[in-house]
Amino acid sequence: MRRERRLRGLLALTLFMLSASAVAGAQTRRRADPAAPEFGPNVTAYLGYLRNEQEVVDDRASRREIDRRYYLHNSNRINALRQMAMRIARASGNDYLPELEAISEGEFEQYFEEPLPRASELQQGLVLQFKLRFLGAVLSRGEKFYLFARLDPYEQAELRKQGEVKSGTNGHASSSPPAGPDSNVRPRRVSAP
Repeated sequence: MRRERRLRGLLALTLFMLSASAVAGAQTRRRADPAAPEFGPNVTAYLGYLRNEQEVVDDRASRREIDRRYYLHNSNRINALRQMAMRIARASGNDYLPELEAISEGEFEQYFEEPLPRASELQQGLVLQFKLRFLGAVLSRGEKFYLFARLDPYEQAELRKQGEVKSGTNGHASSSPPAGPDSNVRPRRVSAP
């Protein structure tokens, strides 16, 4: 009788341990499921947008509407944007991305006023002309892109108001608030009807 109770207890303990390990194994498999999305809906949508942009560039190249150099440059830009978006999403764990700009050194004149910033002097977090925050450089298939987050109007106004942005040696970093009677006015938020 005593032996029978021990066997039942041992059997019950064994069944409990087996079921607990099965549940733990199922949870581990669910977490490691490659079909589970790594990013939230916003980041996934942005990556889908980049995939669509690549398809457009590929299509234009296949129709010979663009030359090879233009095709490679735009494909590299899209790849750099994808790398930075995934880096930001993984680092922050948030389903939010700022508006990203990937700029090659030859395109600085299209984005910045004279004197142009020097790529060698860019530091992560540096805000240029109250518009763009430098995030870092990305090497995409041999071409280097400098990635920036475009500041929204509220961030721009706040930075101008505070004047707390680091000053760069090239004069491009924002360092002081603008003078004038409207310098303390915050821009209005515009909402869709």
